[in-house]
Amino acid sequence: MAHVDEKIEGMYQEVLKRNPGETEFHQAVLEVLECLGPVVVKHPEYLERKIIERICEPERQIIFRVPWQDDKGIVHINRGFRVEFNSSLGPYKGGLRFHPSVYLGIIKFLGFEQIFKNSLTGLPIGGGKGGSDFDPKGKSDDEVMRFCQSFMTELYRHLGEHTDVPAGDIGVGGREIGYMFGQYKRITNRYEPGVLTGKGLTWGGSLVRTEATGYGATFFVNEMLKARKDSFDGKICTVSGSGNVAIYTIEKIHQLGGKCVACSDSNGVIYDEKGLDLNLIKQLKEVERRRIEEYVKTHKHAKYIAKGNIWEIPCQVAMPSATQNEISGKDAATLVKNGCIAVGEGANMPTTPEGIKVFLEAKIAYGPGKAANAGGVATSALEMQQNAGRDSWSFEYTEKKLEDIMINIHRNCYETAEEYGAPGNYVLGANICGFIKVANAMVAHGLI
Repeated sequence: MAHVDEKIEGMYQEVLKRNPGETEFHQAVLEVLECLGPVVVKHPEYLERKIIERICEPERQIIFRVPWQDDKGIVHINRGFRVEFNSSLGPYKGGLRFHPSVYLGIIKFLGFEQIFKNSLTGLPIGGGKGGSDFDPKGKSDDEVMRFCQSFMTELYRHLGEHTDVPAGDIGVGGREIGYMFGQYKRITNRYEPGVLTGKGLTWGGSLVRTEATGYGATFFVNEMLKARKDSFDGKICTVSGSGNVAIYTIEKIHQLGGKCVACSDSNGVIYDEKGLDLNLIKQLKEVERRRIEEYVKTHKHAKYIAKGNIWEIPCQVAMPSATQNEISGKDAATLVKNGCIAVGEGANMPTTPEGIKVFLEAKIAYGPGKAANAGGVATSALEMQQNAGRDSWSFEYTEKKLEDIMINIHRNCYETAEEYGAPGNYVLGANICGFIKVANAMVAHGLI
């Protein structure tokens, strides 16, 4: 056993050496590799076939220049990325992120996570991710359109419903998907709705796609609570972020009987002990594209904490739904001390390794992102199904399918953790369950 773990340590050191400076990618790889000791004891063929080494190396990495012109006629150059990480289970599937923080290490961490997340959905989709260091904030619609058209002019040649199917992520919503789809259609002369997901409802999109990640994460936490003979009923909850994932996490928490009292954006935190007014948040963020601090103008009893830390607000359920590494070890300890019993990650890798350690040692119900937020990509795959069948499903039918997928992901993670001697450890359960399915497919496909 120790010998095997030493081998895995050697593989991790090789990843560090081959991918210098990509700290988020290193973190994502380590979190998976730490769980695989008992797996390779049970499946020595994974070592013989070098499955772990192969899974850590993307099948293809595409980096390209994106020139575009702003409304004043000034030329800007951004960098575009698409990392097609693993296609063992199906075409590459994963979002595009437009944010100034984007660089290759972020895209690789997201793509690596996506392999296992997509595996857990039980649907035939591989793992990939992409994006650019372009910032859509403060840009006009015309500027965003020109950027998206330039971005797709390069990326289109790598896409296809049987090859690679991007979706949205941070900074990429319906507007951006629309501009990219229009450019894809223009260049290829094909109306191929299955090439992008997150489309508008009138041109191939799926009901529930907007709500999917938030709803799915809440369904997952609900299952974790049920496994402990508990529920959302009457629980005080906090949700970081105020974008798509956060808004629909709050909506589903309220529908399941919980009370969400705080959310945030990059400027600060809103705390409303009476319970957040979701309609107002939707108006501010989805319609007016304004900052969350405007909330207190109509709700005088609420507090706005500029540059505040949402994890200092006592809650029973915490749902990090903003960005990576937002919960530190100290934040995790504060949450546990203040009575938090469950954490569900709507964002990708929002908890640092120190924070994860605190949650696991406290034995709270901790749902890692690759399991808890898989609802978004699952519903993207359902959108692909509808596109392939030239079909359109009702909201209720699609939401039920999403709920069933999340229940199934929870069950598989829960049972895998028990099988490998770590009951209640969803990190281990998710990593092993997601890995084994991909590894078996890679063994079956031979050395490619």
